[in-house]
Formats: sequence, C-alpha cells, structure tokens
Amino acid sequence: MTSEIPRKGLLMLLVALGLTKGGMVKASRDHLVNCTCESPHCKKPTCQGAWCTVVLVREQGGHPQVYRGCGNMNQELCLGRPTEFVNHHCCYRSFCNHNVSLVLEATQTPSEEPDVDAQLPLILGPVLALLVLVALGALGLWRVRRRQEKQRGLHSDLGESSLILKASEQGDSMLGDLLDSDCTTGSGSGLPFLVQRTVARQVALVECVGKGRYGEVWRGSWHGFIASDMTSRNSSTQLWLITHFHEHGSLYDFLQRQPLEPQLALRLAVSAACGLAHLHVEIFGTQGKPAIAHRDLKSRNVLVKSDLQCCIADLGLAVMHSQGSDYLDIGNNPRVGTKRYMAPEVLDEQIRTDCFESYKWTDVWAFGLVLWEIARRTIINGIVEDYRPPFYDMVPNDPSFEDMKKVVCTDQQTPTIPNRLAADPVLSGLAQMMRECWYPNPSARLTALRIKKTLQKLSHHPEKPKVTL
Repeated sequence: MTSEIPRKGLLMLLVALGLTKGGMVKASRDHLVNCTCESPHCKKPTCQGAWCTVVLVREQGGHPQVYRGCGNMNQELCLGRPTEFVNHHCCYRSFCNHNVSLVLEATQTPSEEPDVDAQLPLILGPVLALLVLVALGALGLWRVRRRQEKQRGLHSDLGESSLILKASEQGDSMLGDLLDSDCTTGSGSGLPFLVQRTVARQVALVECVGKGRYGEVWRGSWHGFIASDMTSRNSSTQLWLITHFHEHGSLYDFLQRQPLEPQLALRLAVSAACGLAHLHVEIFGTQGKPAIAHRDLKSRNVLVKSDLQCCIADLGLAVMHSQGSDYLDIGNNPRVGTKRYMAPEVLDEQIRTDCFESYKWTDVWAFGLVLWEIARRTIINGIVEDYRPPFYDMVPNDPSFEDMKKVVCTDQQTPTIPNRLAADPVLSGLAQMMRECWYPNPSARLTALRIKKTLQKLSHHPEKPKVTL
C-alpha cells in the first residue's frame, strides 16, 4: 500500500529509502509493520508496509505540513516535484511514526522561475571559451598555410631539395672573423669550441656525396657560415650540421686518384696530425673543450680541403673526457670502429675501458696506418705504388674480427713499409714514426702531440724537395 500526498504546488519531496546505519533494509513479504497513515489519500488511519515514514513537505506559498504513511522497496511514499530540502524520518516498528515531530531544516523558498542573471555566466563562459578556441585554431591554420605558401615559393626558386633554416643574424661579423682567421689545427674550423647557431638563409641540396652509419652527407649551396639546425623534411625530423664542403673528398678518395710528391705527402700528414692533437688535448677556460678520442680514425674519415690540408671528420663514435668530471661514456661495446684499423688491445678485448688514455692510444695506432697509406702513394725516384688499404695482402677485402685478430694479435704483423722510403731523409723519418705508432704496448706508442711536432720538424728539413701546389 502506498500513501500519497497532494502533487499540486509541491516544491520538494525527499523520499524515504529505508536506510539504516547498517545499510539498506531489505524488506520481505513476511515482515510488514503497521503504520499511522495521515494523508488526504489515506483511506484508513493505518497502513501496512516495510517501514513507517514521516515526511515534512512545504507547499508553494503555504506552511510546512507533515504526512505519515508506509514505505516499501518498490514504491515511493509520495509523488511530487522535489526542491532543495525536506526533512524526513523512517522507522521499522508498528506505529513508530505516530508521535514523531519534524522540524523544517530549510526555510528559503526558491523562485519557480529560473534565475537568468545567475545562469548567464554559466552559459556565456563555455560559449566564449569555444569562440576563443575557434579563433586560435583559425589563426594557427592561417599561419601554417602562409608558411607553406612561402616554402612552396622558395622551393620553386631553389628546387625540390631546398631547405629553409631560421636564424638570427646577430654576431655574424664576429663569427666570420673567427672562421677567416689562420687555422693550423687541421680540425676544420680550428676553433677550440663548437660554434652553434641557426641559419637565416636558404640551403639548396645538390647531391648526396656519402652515407654512413648515422646519417648522410650532402653537397649544398648556402651563403653563410658553419651552423647547425633541426628541421622537418619529407615528413620526418632531421638534425642538420652545416660545414664547409671539401671538394677533394676523403683522404681515401684523394689517394686513389692522386700520387703524391714527398712535400705534399708531408703536408697532408702534418695537417692530419694537427687535427688529432687538437682532439686529444683538453683546453681549459670559458671557450675550452674536453679531450676527445676519435675511436674510428681511418683515411675515409679524414677530409682533404681545397688548400690540400687535412681535417678529421665523423666523430660519431668519439668519447670525451674532462679532468673535472673524470667521466667516460663509451656505451655497451668497447670494440667499435673499423676492424681493419683496430689496435690489438681492441681486437682481443684487453683495452682498459675505464681509462681515457687507452682510447687515445688506439687513435695513434690507426693514425700510423693512415701515414702508411700516404707513404705508399708517395713518388720516390719516379716510383709509386697503387693505393691499397692497410693489411691488403694479409686479410680479405672485408675482414672479420677473427681475421684481424689473427694477423695483428696472434701473428703480430704490421703493414710492410716500402724499402724505397729509406732513400728520402724525410720519408725515412715518416717510416720510423709509423713503427712507433704500432708498438704492441699501447703506452709505449707516440702521443699525438709528439707526432705533430716531429712531422713539423720534418717539414722544415733542409733537404726537403719543393712542390708547386
């Protein structure tokens, strides 16, 4: 049985749900209580249900009224339109609702009409936010389209392989003065620090001149200085390092094309040694640099500049060391580089991986092989040999670790030095330097600085032949 109250003008009704401290009371058909029933719709002064209820209801424009009746799990006590609050009481014994008095806990009667002024900010806020987002999206789309139009225009001028790099022109004059200064390190720019800046001019890519493990090398055209940048090309992000283009290519390429007069051979050797010494030394100060070991030194990673001096390139496997931090980051595999140029301690995995000097000694071993490549292509008494890589007569064209380990570590072989070098006082000194770079004991090898100074002395030898560049 359900007790009812008038629906007309009702502001609020809170239905008693039969909640107790222990949770919801589950009624069953065999557990019913008798309740006092006081409502215009009650046919009798009593009713029977799962629990007894007392509800305090305030009608519109009227005083609060109390209604008593029965409740169950399936039906509400009363029907009506709820508002903010009505007090109520539930109990579960027969006639327990008879003498219960309730007090109205909320006395303010809200207006039935909606408060437009109060709701206006709630409506306008999201609308304004949406308008702002739409405006920002339209502005962003407009900027993207303008940028694409500009790039399409520049691409039409520079070709499909062109790239636009953004930059500030501040400091160009100072950078130009530094790069135009006389450099003797053989390391490219010759500066003891890396100049990083973005680019404000157009770069037109012309041709790919080489590919390696970590990237590609392209010949391009640009009216500016050395720079670096990050850009997007062909829907992928690329990191660009812009350097001078050396038209002679690598020393490996140059030696295959060009036999060398003794003085040119010495010029290449001295400049390459200057570059290696610059890498190995730590320079202190605000514009200093850490010590760097190359770890993949070979003729393919030595470039020949237009003035026929060498510079060392491709530092992808290099390791840095600073006396202040004394930290080495060599990765998980210390046996890296090119197998043909690996020192014996690298091939047999006996290198001290925690000692930075160990990596410098491996560079010196490899540099001795580069000197051998230069010496072999040097003309002496009208005789010159074709280019060959180190150990060409001892290992296959693509030697394995085992191939190189047997020759270098087990058999303790080194490349054969041409006997004709002894006929020239300068080149005989070069031959002796190779032997001192190939000592089995790494710590007994020459340092890069000693190689540099010795080669410079040889270049000033009074019996050196002259050559026209």
